[in-house]
Amino acid sequence: MTSQAKLYFFCGKMAAGKSTLAKALAARENAVLLVQDELLETLFPDEIRTIPDFLDRSSRLRHALTAHIVALLAKNISVVLDFPANTTRQRDWFRQIIDQARVDHELHFVDSSNDLCIAQLKERSKHLPPGTPWTTQAEFEAITVHFQPPAAEENFHIVHHHRG
Repeated sequence: MTSQAKLYFFCGKMAAGKSTLAKALAARENAVLLVQDELLETLFPDEIRTIPDFLDRSSRLRHALTAHIVALLAKNISVVLDFPANTTRQRDWFRQIIDQARVDHELHFVDSSNDLCIAQLKERSKHLPPGTPWTTQAEFEAITVHFQPPAAEENFHIVHHHRG
């Protein structure tokens, strides 16, 4: 029996563990893994210093990748997108891919407390030079204020991971 391609994507606060889960899921499902942070750093090195910079570059990246992701799924290749699905607006992009490719999906909601996320952010950032973007508690708080957990009416197949 041949399995059908599936789209996997993630919702969770900064430093909740989404990327770690994405890597494990891609390995387990033998899926293609696309990591937004790596792609943005390669395509736009040192250009993303503010939230508006991030919104602009990530929008351009999503626009460029949509047809490619749909094509992979159409060829029965599962895809793990380590891209944020942290607001209803961000989740619209994933819905567009699901609808275009007509595939099943899993939205993995990594539900972590702020305290746990801040502790993990400090731990993963401690070896980085001072001033490295997206490593401080202030940046965590500036981003987290926009976080919207997935709602039932969005009609996603949600896999809930509760942490801390």
